[in-house]
Amino acid sequence: MTKRMMRKLTHQEIVDRQNTRKQSPRLPFTVVLNDIRSLYNVGAIFRTADGAGLEKIWICGITGHPPDKMISKTALGAEDAVDWEYRSDCVSVVRELKDQGYQIVLLEQMEGSRAHDAFTPERPVCLVIGNEISGVSDDLIRLTDAAVEIEMAGIKNSLNVSVAFGIMAYAFRKSLKAPNA
Repeated sequence: MTKRMMRKLTHQEIVDRQNTRKQSPRLPFTVVLNDIRSLYNVGAIFRTADGAGLEKIWICGITGHPPDKMISKTALGAEDAVDWEYRSDCVSVVRELKDQGYQIVLLEQMEGSRAHDAFTPERPVCLVIGNEISGVSDDLIRLTDAAVEIEMAGIKNSLNVSVAFGIMAYAFRKSLKAPNA
C-alpha cells in the first residue's frame, strides 16, 4: 500500500474553501435553547450551529443572548452568521414551530427516549435543548414528537450541553443534508 503524503491546509486555503461553501443553503433544522445558564455554552452552540448549517437558533427563558462578550468569546463571530431570535416563552416558540410543521425532538433522558444514533429526524426538525441541570421544562414534553438521548458508558450520566448539541447537530446534519451536498 502506498502511503499518501498529508499536510495541513494553510489558513488561506481554509478561508478559500469556506468561501465556496457559504452559498450552501441552511438545513431545515432549528434549535431551541430552553433556559441554558452558561453563556459559554450558548457561544459554543452558535459556533456549532454555524458549522453544521442550521437555519436558526431560538433563545428562550433565562438563556443569555448576543451581544455579550462571553458568548462572543466562544462563538467567534458565529453569532453574526446564524439567524437567531430571543423569546421569553419557550412553549409558545415550540408551539409555533409545531404548527409550521416542524418535528419537535427533545434531547432529554426520559421514558421512551431513543438512542441518538438510532433516530432519523424528519424535515423540518426542531431540536430542543434544556437547562444544564434540570433539562427541558415539563411544559414542553406534551408538545414533543420524539425524544433522543446520548447513551453514556462512563460514571457520569450526561455530557456538557454544548457537547451534546454538537453530537446531535452533526447526526441530524448527516440525515438532513441532500445527497452529494
